[in-house]
Amino acid sequence: MEPTRLLVIQPDESDPIGPLGDWLTGAGAELDLRLPPGDSLPENLDGYQGLVVLGGGMDAEDDRNHPWLADVRRLLASATGAGLPTLAICLGAQLLAVATGGTVGRSEHGAEIGGRLVSKKDVAWMDPLFAELPLVPDVMQFHQDSIHRLPPGAELLASAPSYPNQAFRLNRCVYGVQFHIETTNDVVLAWARDAPELAALAREGAFEIETLTRVHADIAETWQPFAERFVRLAQGQLEPAADPTRTLPLV
Repeated sequence: MEPTRLLVIQPDESDPIGPLGDWLTGAGAELDLRLPPGDSLPENLDGYQGLVVLGGGMDAEDDRNHPWLADVRRLLASATGAGLPTLAICLGAQLLAVATGGTVGRSEHGAEIGGRLVSKKDVAWMDPLFAELPLVPDVMQFHQDSIHRLPPGAELLASAPSYPNQAFRLNRCVYGVQFHIETTNDVVLAWARDAPELAALAREGAFEIETLTRVHADIAETWQPFAERFVRLAQGQLEPAADPTRTLPLV
């Protein structure tokens, strides 16, 4: 079988692909990792079977300081229109939302920091990637912006009280998740050092090594199989979600 080529866009040096990269390659994917602006982005997605966009510290529409963000949004919009399997994480999910007609901005509920739980919505139980996840999977959070409004046609897959739009799906196989599944202890500790004002909002003990180790073990148990299913989706071995607009034929 030919390798399944995934374009991976890493918007920020501070958020590498981490164990998610190992899970994807272990499932048979070949990763083309681009770290802009040092690495150029392709003009189109020809030759790729999937797209992954990681997180970062910038705002989703901060084109003045990061003009290449417009190209990331363009590729996300193209992937959505083409129905190319896509996984957009944290900033990536915010970029996906903006690229497809949603809105993103600073949350009125404050920052969401540290290991947390999100809750699956009804649609998730019939989704090829989310169906096998537990009802309340573990995730890592480190953000203060939120997806205020989902794009037209988006289906909500996971939620949380203060940040309701935690995961969504577009065009059957394009996924945005507001949370992180790719982090390590060292990455999260570096974020906490670099953003102490945000880290101070986390629950007590959130950055203790024992706590982070437990959270990441739980994340791996849940999200490694998810990543493997994403590769199967990109390979064409897993059927995309049912078309929500499909209706029964008239008789």
